[in-house]
This record gives sequence, structure tokens and C-alpha cells, in this order.
Amino acid sequence: MICGSTPKEELVDRQRAAVWQPEQPVEIEGEGRTPRKRRAILAAATEVFLQHGYLGASMDEVAAKAGVSKQTVYKQFENKERLFAEIVLGTSDQLIDGLVQAYVETLEGADDAREALRALAHRLLDSLTADSVLQLRRLVIAEADRFPDVCGAWFTSGFERSLEALGAALTRLTERGLLRDLGDPTLAAYQFAGLVMYKPMNRAMFAGTRQRPKAGELDKLADQATEVFLAAYGV
Repeated sequence: MICGSTPKEELVDRQRAAVWQPEQPVEIEGEGRTPRKRRAILAAATEVFLQHGYLGASMDEVAAKAGVSKQTVYKQFENKERLFAEIVLGTSDQLIDGLVQAYVETLEGADDAREALRALAHRLLDSLTADSVLQLRRLVIAEADRFPDVCGAWFTSGFERSLEALGAALTRLTERGLLRDLGDPTLAAYQFAGLVMYKPMNRAMFAGTRQRPKAGELDKLADQATEVFLAAYGV
């Protein structure tokens, strides 16, 4: 916990750190009624799907939360399957943008590999263990067999692309003499991400988002993941 912060303030800080948050409908000057309704439906549907899962989600509830008729929902998205696909695929670009920003802000221009990697590890832990990201991940995993193309595309166009970007960022550390030759940069990125995220992510998948890490646990994970990675790739 941040010194002097309240649990509520700490939660706000964690949510701000997330690489993805459900969009809230906002007014855009000059936007027509149809795009505005569509965005309201997507925001409402995201909330409903995250809360109830695909099978438990009701198009009536989506319409009510969006402030539109159920006929309007079907006019915009044809059916429940199409609406689910729009939500899942629409988050991929947001995820990769947030992760790439984290790589840039922690690794680009760094002159100390240990300090930079530790900062990135903390950033990943703070953002990827946010409730919204965990709920989204659980939703996609739960429906992977029902919608393999959609859920598979969410991984390949989101997290997989982000790890390729991380591999490129690590390569630039190598070029500056801060890491050894990586051999396979994308594999090295997977290894780093695995060291950082495997324990808290898997615990959250099984125990639920309410099972929060103990105080100081994420800091310890970030530090140890960095040291293990540097044992393999440090100069």
C-alpha cells in the first residue's frame, strides 16, 4: 500500500494502472445518435458479460443498461454471438496499446537493466492483476471452446503481439550492452512475462479476483523475477 493512502485510494491507483478498463459511454461533440447508441450498447454489454459470463448475460439487461430497446441492440449487433465477438476483439488493440506504452515508459532510454526490468515487472503486476483485466481474461478463457476463432484472435492480436513488442524492446537493451544476446527475443519476452505473472495470474483464475495478493507479495515477485531473468540474460 502507498504510504498514507487509504484502501479506496489504493484501489483507484490500481485501476488507473490497468492496461485495459471497460469503456464508459461519454458524449462526443458532433457524434450522431447511431454511433452514440452503439458505444452505449458496447459499454453496457461489456459490463454484463464480465459480470455474468456469456451464458448468463441477458440481452434485456444489456438494453436496459444502455438505455435503448432490445430491438435496437439486435439492429446494431444482429445477435448475442456477434455482440460478444465485438467486445472481445475490440479489447485487443486497447490491451496491446497499454502494454506497449508500459514497455516504452520503463525500458526505452534505460541505462540500468535491473532497475528497468524491475520497474516493468511492477508495472505488469499492477496492471494485469487489476480486476477488469482478470475478469476479461477469465471471460475469454471460459468461452474459448465455444468461440475458438474469436478468443484465439484475442490472444494472438493482443498478448502475443505485445510479447513480440516486448522482445523488440529487450533487443534494444541488448544493443545498448545491457543484456546478453537473447537468441529468440520473443521467447525471452515470454520467459520474463512468465516469471512475473504465472503465480498471481493463475491464482486469480482459480481463486477469483477477490483473492488479492498479500502486502508486499507483488514487490517480492517483481524483484525475484528480475533476478532470475538477469541470471540468464544479464551481462
